[in-house]
Amino acid sequence: MSTTPILLNDFSALWNEISASALAAVDRVGRSGWLILGEEVAAFECELAIFSNLPLCVGVANGLDAIEIGLRAMGLRNGERVLTTPLSAFATSLAIIRAGGHPVFVDTDEKGLMDLDATRHFLAAHRDVKFMVPVHLFGHAIDLKKLKELRDEFSLSIVEDCAQAIGATSHQLPVGSVGQMAATSFYPTKNLGCLGDGGALFTSDPKLDTAARCLRDYGQSKKYVHDQLGLNSRLDELQAAILRSALLPRLSEFTEIRRMLAKKLLEGISNPRIGVISEPDTCCSVWHLFPIKVSGQRESLQNHLKSHGINTGIHYPIVIPHQRSLEHLPSAQQSFPNACDLANSELSLPIHPYLRPEEVERIISACNSW
Repeated sequence: MSTTPILLNDFSALWNEISASALAAVDRVGRSGWLILGEEVAAFECELAIFSNLPLCVGVANGLDAIEIGLRAMGLRNGERVLTTPLSAFATSLAIIRAGGHPVFVDTDEKGLMDLDATRHFLAAHRDVKFMVPVHLFGHAIDLKKLKELRDEFSLSIVEDCAQAIGATSHQLPVGSVGQMAATSFYPTKNLGCLGDGGALFTSDPKLDTAARCLRDYGQSKKYVHDQLGLNSRLDELQAAILRSALLPRLSEFTEIRRMLAKKLLEGISNPRIGVISEPDTCCSVWHLFPIKVSGQRESLQNHLKSHGINTGIHYPIVIPHQRSLEHLPSAQQSFPNACDLANSELSLPIHPYLRPEEVERIISACNSW
């Protein structure tokens, strides 16, 4: 059996495909003489909004900034509590803190998505909590019908974290369509990743759109007029041009490839010691990751796969409330059974648009032979 490494992400293969259109985009920007917040960003914002089936889009520097700007645009005050998930990239909670909020956590369900039934119980007992940042994890969409019910019942201001789930749906609703704002990231590993850092916000509210555009650019309402204390968080022309010309046009195809690969892995992995985290019934996932569960023996499986030349990842080994930097919060003493179980057992297998059929078979064979 070949031991040529199977990568979690194949950026070299991506570059081989997009280099011509990416370099043409760079040349176009260079010739334009305009490098920040110009026509490329504006055009990309429009095209991404259309793709995402969301009305308005604001390009920013990264996904963390997108969440922070979204919360600030909606009027989060210093010290206000923001309900979120314990299982995500740390940036989700860090953005809440940077915006002046105080993150509070509700456990996930067994698939790693925020438990919306537990969320309802928490909100019923803490009606002062008016902000929420749910995360669409692994490429799976949280139940948007339930989320909308919670939004309306408890008058919530919601920023959906869609960084891992661009293009996913729940009950045929696109992610980002329930929250007043939604955030995404163009970090290179994302399904729509750029050649560096980048992010965006979505909204259907023109006032929130205006507020976000002000906040991303030093808080300026117009040149040298600073109405707020904003950020320097601007998606630059080069990244916008590359995203627009080289990457967004391929996203639908790449997503379908991910779905096809996930189907093969789901059907092929039959080892009873391996649990596959499938998409929720209400969801059409974009399979940003292919997560599996291996209780108590994750390192053994990881080493076994490594011996077969298969790279793996762990998402995420420490739940956010138990990170040392947050040990001062009351949540540091709480238990989150489902989230902690996933943190201790989750392993991510390769899934990306350049996986070859024989590599998929190697992954399945190696999993089943462990």
